[in-house]
Amino acid sequence: MTGAELTSNPVVTDTLQTGTSGLVVNEVLFGLAMIAFVILLVMEKLKPFRSFPSKVTKSSFVTNTTAFVFNNIFLTILRASSLFLVAQQFSSHGLLGEMENGPVKWLISFLFFDLAIYVWHLASHHYVFLWRFHKVHHSDKSFNVSTGFRFHVFDLLLEIVYKCVFVIIIGVDAYLVLAIEIVELFFIFFHHANIHVKFEKTLSDYIITPNLHRVHHSALRNEHDSNYGIVLAFWDKLFGTRKEAIPETIGLDIVEAENFVQLFFLAFITERHIKKWLHVIPRGKKNN
Repeated sequence: MTGAELTSNPVVTDTLQTGTSGLVVNEVLFGLAMIAFVILLVMEKLKPFRSFPSKVTKSSFVTNTTAFVFNNIFLTILRASSLFLVAQQFSSHGLLGEMENGPVKWLISFLFFDLAIYVWHLASHHYVFLWRFHKVHHSDKSFNVSTGFRFHVFDLLLEIVYKCVFVIIIGVDAYLVLAIEIVELFFIFFHHANIHVKFEKTLSDYIITPNLHRVHHSALRNEHDSNYGIVLAFWDKLFGTRKEAIPETIGLDIVEAENFVQLFFLAFITERHIKKWLHVIPRGKKNN
């Protein structure tokens, strides 16, 4: 088939148009998410909910943003997002595959996706292999909007594969999943923000708020193994994983990473050997 014949094929043309419009929407949403990140950053700088030592906050921000840049470059080189397009070829066989594309399908897809990420998050805490990578996120000794960037690249890769399975089983457009993912990014920034939120008690009955997620970043396991929701607070209520508390310490007691190199290698050593290995892995500069 020639290029002219390919582009004149109505099925292919429709797919290309959908993909192009989906990319535009996703780019706009991502831009808005970055604006939200900056606004939250300014808000927590002007009036933080909790005070952390300036050295800890600075180290956290630099390490987290470095991880964000590295992860995006690495995943772009691997063309990891193209896996969604491969998965989409099989999505017509999924639960919603025959459903007409529109607001109802979008809403149902969002609910399924939010539940799926809740399950993934819970599994990341309870399965040793997944926790190896996810503990990188919990290693932050500070709690701020940039903590939403703090993920190991292999954690993200595994999650992409999981989301591709979601595309196939649920039967939704890959660009819709990516759009939902960016919408959830707004909430990830929001519930990691070190800010005061008006009417938070009421809001927390419906969505995950900073106070709820702050418990999830507690140094105590019986506290951080809770509040797995990303957007909706309903799942934690339904499955009995909701916990309301005021964590005394943020981060993991025997896990620390003062720079991106340490952050990357945390996934490959167990907690039992972390203190020993941190003397080998390059450490950040100490301030007198």
